[in-house]
Amino acid sequence: MGAGQSLLAVAIGFLSSVLSGLFGIGGGVVTTPAIRIILGREALIAVGTPLPVILPTAIAGAISYYRRGLMDLRSGLVIGAWGSLASIGGALATRYVGGTIIMYVTAGLIGYMSLDMVQLALRKTPAATPDLIALPAEPRRQVRHRWWGLAMLGLATGLYSGFLGLGGGFIVVPALVRWFGFEIKPAIGTSLVVVALLSIPGSITHTLLGHVDLGLAALLALGVVPGALIGAKITSIAGERSVKLAFACLLLLVGVSLALAEAGVL
Repeated sequence: MGAGQSLLAVAIGFLSSVLSGLFGIGGGVVTTPAIRIILGREALIAVGTPLPVILPTAIAGAISYYRRGLMDLRSGLVIGAWGSLASIGGALATRYVGGTIIMYVTAGLIGYMSLDMVQLALRKTPAATPDLIALPAEPRRQVRHRWWGLAMLGLATGLYSGFLGLGGGFIVVPALVRWFGFEIKPAIGTSLVVVALLSIPGSITHTLLGHVDLGLAALLALGVVPGALIGAKITSIAGERSVKLAFACLLLLVGVSLALAEAGVL
């Protein structure tokens, strides 16, 4: 890899970590398309290489959100624990599915999530269901159902994370806001816990499958910690609706760009 591409890789890592801190995503939602489109690497390398970089990015962002009280730690641990189990199966499934198909699936899912987030942002009366952990007066059965809902979200997120090489935040954040009544900022902080946990088994599995370029991953990792802290700081002072709309625009841009690149338009 030449000096120019090395500098591009460092810049991609920094930008993705800023977006990770901003929106509670692993950064793979940006890094995977960037590796594929800008650096011109193979689809499966673009899927696997971001995963080892996601862990330090997510940890740095999660600590920042936790210190600001913008995190439901127990919900994040439940989703992440179940998702970690499922992510191994998702990663193994890439052995039997073509890289181009994976890219199209990624683009479609990202596009859907962006449109859903726009709808949530423009809604006049946002959902205001109580936070999941702060429900001691609820009947035990209802609380149990909520925890099972988090577990199911974890399984779905883990499968997609392992299969697509993404941190899973682009699923977790909209799901927590849409179905579990979270405000956007605590959803982002909680998502970073999930992203950190999911990155571990996914990284190991994709490395064993030969889908990780360790040299490229090292370049991507150079700017991740300061980038994640910058992103988290920006989100903490921004308005709820602004964060939702910015998140939706990011997802839509990435999804469309990835689909066009795979179709040979870009």
